[in-house]
Amino acid sequence: MSVTLHTTLGDLKIEVFCESVPKTAENFLALCASNYYDASPFHRLMPGFMVQTGAPAHPSPPENPKGGRSIFGPAFEDEIRPQLKHDGRGVVSMANKGPGTNGSQFFILFDKAPHLDGLNTVFGRLLGDESVATLVKLEGLEVDKKNRPKDPPRIEKITVHANPLAG
Repeated sequence: MSVTLHTTLGDLKIEVFCESVPKTAENFLALCASNYYDASPFHRLMPGFMVQTGAPAHPSPPENPKGGRSIFGPAFEDEIRPQLKHDGRGVVSMANKGPGTNGSQFFILFDKAPHLDGLNTVFGRLLGDESVATLVKLEGLEVDKKNRPKDPPRIEKITVHANPLAG
């Protein structure tokens, strides 16, 4: 499976590792299909490391807290797989606050980050030249002292594809 995040800076196509991390994939794909991520900002950006998104654009606590939630409730367990590593640019992984705290937020790497192996669930990778070009634009954004983009780009909508190589 794959999805395309249509962002204000261009498209990011993500191959989702459904067989390797089924619960994480189910959560991500269900949130994508339900329009949960529509208007979600890229709220954290650390050049040379990663960009993070997936918090709700319009939180409504307690059902939909500011930090987001999973389809399984507030959080779900990690699916750490030794074969899935934070080994390069374009790896997509769940953001968390420690073991078993996955919700809706995720990040995309600008470079390898082996210190995250065993801590965050890798569930996908970027596909295609357009995704690479969009990632370059994201990494080049100006950020404040708290690593927040000064003019945060957003996910406008998401297309879910059955075939990861589909257009």
